[in-house]
Amino acid sequence: MTMPFTSRLCTLAALASLTALPLTSHAASDGAELCAQQAYAMGLRYQQQSAEAAALQRQGFALATYRLEDQIEAHGGSDDLAIITDLDETVLDNSALLVRDMQACHDYTTWDTWKHWEREGEPRLMPGAKAFLDFADEQGVAIFYVSDRYQENEADTIATLEALELPQVSEQSVMLLGPAKAERRAEVVENHTLVMQLGDSLHDFAGDFAGADLEQQHELVEENAERFGKDWIVFPNATYGAWSDAELDAWDAPHEVE
Repeated sequence: MTMPFTSRLCTLAALASLTALPLTSHAASDGAELCAQQAYAMGLRYQQQSAEAAALQRQGFALATYRLEDQIEAHGGSDDLAIITDLDETVLDNSALLVRDMQACHDYTTWDTWKHWEREGEPRLMPGAKAFLDFADEQGVAIFYVSDRYQENEADTIATLEALELPQVSEQSVMLLGPAKAERRAEVVENHTLVMQLGDSLHDFAGDFAGADLEQQHELVEENAERFGKDWIVFPNATYGAWSDAELDAWDAPHEVE
């Protein structure tokens, strides 16, 4: 997950038009309240409820396991190997918070409910995450949790990770919002051989993605194509991202039904 330093305003008008929802709440014919934020429902259903998303998450961690085995072998059992993983929507499933906010007609991409969730929320582990991290730990690979969760809630985040029984959780290994992710990754590289990164946002892998617009991100993906599935493992997140207010391409043929 990549959270901005300031609240990011989503284009709710565009989202609402895509789902034929009004911009202001009103009582529908069945008495249900509808609002623009309910345009997030399809992505949230996919992320939280679909068996396909769970399968992709397991597939991602299975691939990461195979690739980490390759890296361990290639480095001849070196004892300074390290991996970096993002937390939110990579290792931790925070969809319960997002659903709660959507149902309250609140735009969760302003991130003004996130601190409360960090302190008191109970995220679930992504399928396959613990098995992979335990494997890395058993192989003597250092694990760093580089996340844009708030530094002021560091103790709460560490407590959450410990409650989920994740390995190598400490103040040194959990690196939260403050310096840019690229700077935190550089700290890891100073004393370790970084062999793998895991995340749901391209910003989790390289600083070049952080300041890039969507077109530039596509170009950077093409330039780094050989890294994806090798030492960069990406996980699906249909609930938020830099793509969320992008224009959609439509077929230009006349609309016909049969």
